[in-house]
Amino acid sequence: TREGNRFFMSTDATDNSYFIDVENASEMARLIQLDMAVTEAMGGALTEQADPSSFTQLLDIGCGPGSWVLSVAHTYPKVEVAGIDISPTMITYANARARSQGLNNASFQVMDATQPLDFSDHTFDFINERLFSGAIYRDAWPALLRECFRIARPGGVLRLTEIDSGGTTTSKAFQDFSDYLAKGMQLAGYGFSPDGRANCVTPMLSTLLRDAGFQHIQIRPYVIDFSAGAPAHMAVYRNAEIFMHVIQPFLVALNVAKQEELAQLMQQALLDMHQDDFKGLWYLLTAWGEKPM
Repeated sequence: TREGNRFFMSTDATDNSYFIDVENASEMARLIQLDMAVTEAMGGALTEQADPSSFTQLLDIGCGPGSWVLSVAHTYPKVEVAGIDISPTMITYANARARSQGLNNASFQVMDATQPLDFSDHTFDFINERLFSGAIYRDAWPALLRECFRIARPGGVLRLTEIDSGGTTTSKAFQDFSDYLAKGMQLAGYGFSPDGRANCVTPMLSTLLRDAGFQHIQIRPYVIDFSAGAPAHMAVYRNAEIFMHVIQPFLVALNVAKQEELAQLMQQALLDMHQDDFKGLWYLLTAWGEKPM
């Protein structure tokens, strides 16, 4: 445990706030699949930005295996894109992917985003943070966004993309597991939920940006249809298959549910997802703002 009743998981000596072992190979595979599904649902890496080609220095916070960075670097070869993550394994793999693809404009380094960032003031035109709410405690958000404000150039953009649940589906087992997860995150200090029914990060994004000093804030919703037969179905299924397994120790340690019940819910949820009549939607919200000139 850390800071009272807060819980984190890590098998190495690095103290971090991510609730899954960041060096887990299964977690890396999950993140690659998840990133592809999210980027496709958003229509591309920078789709809502009016003039992506105007950016010259971009940063991805919590980059994982580096998929978003590599996508931007490939699409815009004249820009410099950096990614940071707390996991040495993720960063090593991301750098190897960049070299294998010949993307010299992509770079990665190990860095803890909950600490002061090792970048100079006014460095980046665009800062991306996506699905980071499981890696940062609720009271650490303001400090992170102040750091983003510091390293953003005047006129630079900070974009946040988050979710509030694992999805809305026709599977009772899937929903029950999601309810346990939401309760666990609330107990452990993640998100902004008053009762543990949902993560409640998305309603806070605009306020967090505004409080950090950003202006001209805009929002855009996205949805991933992972119903049976939908293009994203198998990607989200694989994500659920890995995530529901690796998250169980977190929930058991918080006394949210027993191991046996979680294992049974996972098995049933995955069976339900294979049924022809399974329906599921996953809602995301992106909010972005500009640093004043």
